[in-house]
Amino acid sequence: MTDTALHAVAPPRTGRMRTRDGTTLVADIWQPEGDGPFPVLLMRQAYGRHIGTSLCYAPPEWYAARGYIVVMQDARGRGESGGAFDLFRHEAQDGVDTVNWAAGLPGSSGLVGMFGFSFQGTNQLLAATQHCPALRALAPAMIGWDLRHDWAYENGAFPLRANLGWAIQLAAETARLAGDHAAQATLFAASRALSFSGPAPVRPPVLDLLRRYSHYTTWLDTPAEDPYWATISPAAHLDAIIANKPAVFLIGGWYDSHLPGTLAAWRALSGHVPARLLVGPWGHFPWDRRTGDVDFGNDAITDIDQQQVRWFDHWLKNRPPAVPDAPVRLFDMGAHAWRDSADLPGPRATFHLSGTGRAAIDTRDGALLPAGQVPP
Repeated sequence: MTDTALHAVAPPRTGRMRTRDGTTLVADIWQPEGDGPFPVLLMRQAYGRHIGTSLCYAPPEWYAARGYIVVMQDARGRGESGGAFDLFRHEAQDGVDTVNWAAGLPGSSGLVGMFGFSFQGTNQLLAATQHCPALRALAPAMIGWDLRHDWAYENGAFPLRANLGWAIQLAAETARLAGDHAAQATLFAASRALSFSGPAPVRPPVLDLLRRYSHYTTWLDTPAEDPYWATISPAAHLDAIIANKPAVFLIGGWYDSHLPGTLAAWRALSGHVPARLLVGPWGHFPWDRRTGDVDFGNDAITDIDQQQVRWFDHWLKNRPPAVPDAPVRLFDMGAHAWRDSADLPGPRATFHLSGTGRAAIDTRDGALLPAGQVPP
């Protein structure tokens, strides 16, 4: 089998494992045929493992055909996995328990990489906070780093539409899994008719259901200094991640609400672990050429799957890339083209808006001036 030949892939099978506290987690496994051993690629899903990678990536069998055992697992309390889903609280220990189990699968080389988007990206970094020699490479896309400051809140403000919509989505599924179909129906109806009017829109009529079945009120009411945020934030465990030295390929979008977390992770990790950063002109649902009414052209549709395979081939199979990827690859929003560099651009000139207060009715009144400069 040459490096460029594809493997046949066996039909997926279901595997079960037990965490350290005895909880059963369920996964689907795609296995390449032919001589191994093969590294493992793992995704831990909050939305049901049968989604696989279809929302953002090529399907599991695409990766398996390129010489990887692919594991799609239901996280604790999701899909068919046991236990209670408590957002991000169990992802570090469950993650490392799963990595160790996956490393021991028949035909495995003992080396594991993780990939995934949003929740499935952040839980990779939480797993990397635990000592786990088998976990060698990550590809977290559009993530939270400090969950209080770059996910639950943005510049100190609670992003109501995003937080409420996501909490209702998760709560409806949690209610369904609990057999509370009346609550599921109420939450589903609420998701189709979100209202941001009224005296306290942040506390909607379904607040009691959100308190019971989601993290919403915890995120809304927990003070910034509470240790809760450290338990769910990779940023609070930076030293542990660096000590484990996983190779980390971070992927973000200029229009993604999680971009501050992705960039903060790069700034914290680069120089300490092997790291790469890719940022394209995308919102939180990659990787299209259009964002809103703006068409950024064919170049905006990048080859995420191929880039991830090159990353994992290097760190899990010890294959040097034919052409090394630049550490930082950013989409130039003006030129509609990719730019490669060794690091993020440094600080640039800042500007401020100036005027006497009449700019709305007199365009001569307003000015955009360099910081520190006053109008003549």
